[in-house]
Parts: sequence; structure tokens; C-alpha cells
Amino acid sequence: MKLTKKPTLKEKKRYIYFKVHSKNPLKFQEVRNAGWDSVLDLIGELGTGKANLHFVKNLWDPKNQTGIIRCSHLFVDQIKLGLSLIHHMGDEQVIFQTLRVSGTIKGTRN
Repeated sequence: MKLTKKPTLKEKKRYIYFKVHSKNPLKFQEVRNAGWDSVLDLIGELGTGKANLHFVKNLWDPKNQTGIIRCSHLFVDQIKLGLSLIHHMGDEQVIFQTLRVSGTIKGTRN
């Protein structure tokens, strides 16, 4: 009798470590809202729901303007593309730079 592995419904996660380049410091809410709006415009509500997009608030560093986004492993490229399309936040010109993608939060920081 063979034991078979049960299929899991748990989605694999990826963590995207990013940096925002701007002349003035930005707040987490501004960055999160701009990211959500851009990704929604790119892949729509259904795709964003499947991507399981989550901006991690307690890992936002206002001094260095860096943060981490959690998403599904299937949508990493779409999320990175959505972030790269952000050029303005209000009157401020910004550049989103993806620094690293990892399967763990610790892996993004090293």
C-alpha cells in the first residue's frame, strides 16, 4: 500500500523587495495606494485578487524608502511591471526599483 501526498491548496508566496526613488520622502499609504492602482489598471480586479497582493506595512522603511510586497509566485512579473509603470505620485516624480525577489522575507533583506 502506497501513501500518497495530499494536494495542498496553499499558494506559494513571493516577497518583492523594492525601493522608491523620489526627491521628498513618501508615506506608506501613498506608496501602497499608487501600487494598488497601477496593478489594478494593468491586470484588473480578478488578476489582482488572484495575485494575493499585500504591501507589508511594518516592513516599510521611511528613511530608505524601501518596502516589501507579498504576492503569489505566479504573478511576480505582473506586479513588477505594474510597479515600474508608476512615474508620478501626485506632483512628485518617482521611480520604483525592484531590488530582489525571494520566497522568504529574510531572503529579501540579505
